[in-house]
Amino acid sequence: MLPIAQSIQQQTQVPTGEQLSVTLSYEQRFLRRKKLVCDDGTPFLVELGETVSMNAGDAFLLEDGTAIVVKAAIEPLLAVYHDNLPRIAWHIGNRHTPCQIEADHILILLDHVLEGMLTSLGAHTAHTEAAFTPEGGAYGHGRTHSHDH
Repeated sequence: MLPIAQSIQQQTQVPTGEQLSVTLSYEQRFLRRKKLVCDDGTPFLVELGETVSMNAGDAFLLEDGTAIVVKAAIEPLLAVYHDNLPRIAWHIGNRHTPCQIEADHILILLDHVLEGMLTSLGAHTAHTEAAFTPEGGAYGHGRTHSHDH
């Protein structure tokens, strides 16, 4: 029988000290029910009441009180640079593409179709690898897939 996590704690509540961790990509951090494996090889089951978007630093809480801290995986990203970054951000947002906004560039998951579109708009792009932590949505924390149009 695998240990089960039926609740989570946000990063502001996670106790410090020696902890288990699980490294997940952006897509993997959106879940409700799933078998996961900690970075040290310990398996556990997630069974939450609803689908949640986990952030790096949040934790799954096992039945015995053990916290398993979420780490953001390094993944292939596209860094997008342009003199008119708000215009580029509008085009990215218009396609409901999650993005991480930095002072002088925007990061999105590597997507060759979007890369072509952004290049045609005059953006300079660069392939990179990093932890992806996109902006939360205007309709609440995390992902915004549930709002109506």
